[in-house]
Amino acid sequence: MLKVSEVDLFYGAAQALRKVSVTAAPGKITCVLGRNGVGKTSLLKAIVGHHPVRSGSVALDGRVLDRMASYDRARAGIAYVPQGREIFPLLTVKENLETAFAAAPKGERDVPGEVFELFPVLKSMLARRGGDLSGGQQQQLAIARALVSRPKALVLDEPTEGIQPSIIKDIGRAITYLKESAGLAILLVEQYLDFARELADEVHVMDRGEIVFSGPAASLDEDAIQRHLTV
Repeated sequence: MLKVSEVDLFYGAAQALRKVSVTAAPGKITCVLGRNGVGKTSLLKAIVGHHPVRSGSVALDGRVLDRMASYDRARAGIAYVPQGREIFPLLTVKENLETAFAAAPKGERDVPGEVFELFPVLKSMLARRGGDLSGGQQQQLAIARALVSRPKALVLDEPTEGIQPSIIKDIGRAITYLKESAGLAILLVEQYLDFARELADEVHVMDRGEIVFSGPAASLDEDAIQRHLTV
């Protein structure tokens, strides 16, 4: 269980998050929706420790992570797939995957076979540099790298951004598999309602740094939510 409780986050004098609370349960996909600039990425930065919070807390399986550095949160079980992928362009696919060994439990510092079952194209590209991959292949690599650390919670920031439709479907299938077979707690930040509606169990909608709607995906009021998604 990944639990964010009443988090306030500031950039200088500007407040980016206001009393934000989100829970991502094991074996479920929790989606955070909202326009650009409403605080979705700031929420993820608070979770993974890239930016300190002013108040509130972040916990994983009841363990409060607030004083932990980002690398210790990774070792505790939070894997992050950032917006823009941030793979290492000069490292090979194999070397990119191996960078996650630092966060993996001792005795499990290898690439699990399910990575190549989910993303078979990567197996044929192990010797290719990350920067030579297409955007969709880089996104698959970023997700695969996160899985190498054997996480308890997987946090993804707009994994469909700039990706061709066929790869979006592959990523959707992979995320659903990880929910159903691996039992991960998955927190997914998205702009696209259709992708979220297809995958999510729970949905939170953000606007101006606050959660303005929370509930099961099945109960979505599409018209109301669209008002918070359209510019």
